[in-house]
Amino acid sequence: MRMRPIVGPVPDTGIRPAGGMDEIAGQLAAGGVAVLTGAGISTESGIPDYRGVTGRHRRHSPMTYQDFVSDEENRRRYWARGHVGRRAVAEARPNAGHHAVQALRAAGYVDAVITQNVDGLHQAAGTTDAVALHGSLDLVVCLDCGTIGPRDELDARLLAANGEFLAAQDAAGLRVNPDGDIELPDDIVHTFRVVPCARCGGVLKPYVVFFGENVPRPRTQRCFDLIDAADSLLVLGSSLAVLSGLRFVRRAAKDGKPVSIINLGPTRGDALAHAHVALPLGQALTELTERLARPQTSTAGAGRPPGREAGHRGDGRG
Repeated sequence: MRMRPIVGPVPDTGIRPAGGMDEIAGQLAAGGVAVLTGAGISTESGIPDYRGVTGRHRRHSPMTYQDFVSDEENRRRYWARGHVGRRAVAEARPNAGHHAVQALRAAGYVDAVITQNVDGLHQAAGTTDAVALHGSLDLVVCLDCGTIGPRDELDARLLAANGEFLAAQDAAGLRVNPDGDIELPDDIVHTFRVVPCARCGGVLKPYVVFFGENVPRPRTQRCFDLIDAADSLLVLGSSLAVLSGLRFVRRAAKDGKPVSIINLGPTRGDALAHAHVALPLGQALTELTERLARPQTSTAGAGRPPGREAGHRGDGRG
């Protein structure tokens, strides 16, 4: 599946699913929930999204795969900006939303987590089995020999090659973009030195799916399998503007499974959802975990799903 760059916010169609927090609490109480998260869950950790309330996509177009592989200057610009900007992403910490997702996973309400984010914050919050649909900024891959290695090792090599350049750049006060780069003037970017693959001398790329690039087929199939095994789908902090996420909503809805959304703005999946709550995710998810933790609530079936152990389905499908 090829990711398509979509410029601008998602249009508001006026569709308003009738359900709210009660419906989502009931969905979670029933268990068997697959969660799909987007950039909106990380905004409270200081990482902006592209199209939501904090979105900057209207002023910044992300690097496409074609631009990256076809032009050495584009790669220089990406690595210069990305190396400086990664400091902000590396210092980000999981927020209440990430921790709530892990709490729901550990309690047995959530069976699977798929994230469109590349920031690693779900994993840092303890959801180590979250499927990173679009890869991870913590890794790099060589486009020539295929070697995958840690980003920290590349950062050390870039620091050795560009110490003076980096010492002159202060990320404080500069605008960090959702893909981890930071906006630097082009007239200083041209002095940045890019390093090749240490194994073969080839071109290095972050181990993330760029716009215009295919999500690896095995990873896509893994996500479809998780959606198929789930009883319902909960979307958190995604406008579903890119088809790589929207297709999972369509798959669940086609199979007759309830779809709920918590997102501050409209989404492309609203017409398929039975509930859409417009609240900050930290607030909404904390409220949901507290409601489910109470022994007596107004939500039918609240409490751990019968027959389920933490992190596992009750029907033996794992």
